[in-house]
Amino acid sequence: MSARRPADAEARRRVAHLFGLKAETIAAILLTLKGYSIVARRYAANGGEIDLIARRGRAIAFVEVKARADLDAAADTITPGKRRRIARAARAWLSRNPWAVDFTLRGDAVFVAPGRLPRHLPAAYRLEID
Repeated sequence: MSARRPADAEARRRVAHLFGLKAETIAAILLTLKGYSIVARRYAANGGEIDLIARRGRAIAFVEVKARADLDAAADTITPGKRRRIARAARAWLSRNPWAVDFTLRGDAVFVAPGRLPRHLPAAYRLEID
């Protein structure tokens, strides 16, 4: 029976990964419907990753997408360590996109749960990029 556990764990990881990709697509659609342009998806640099980078007017949102069984549980998963990794990637993105430096920069979140409408929370976390 222990031989099945790694396969089961691998299958669970694969399902979770696909659920996360689907959640990112749902979040991108939601933000687009709200008037945002998606500037980048799954941006990774300097040991950090940003799920979505979106622009609306003179604001740039570094968006963390969290897919969980419950929307409230999703909100609790943006830890200080996760915020630091997002900030590292955001600094790298800004260094490569100097046109955005004078924009309003925010750390947004989109929470996705099965059978529920996704929830966009502008300024969900403090973006520490200074």
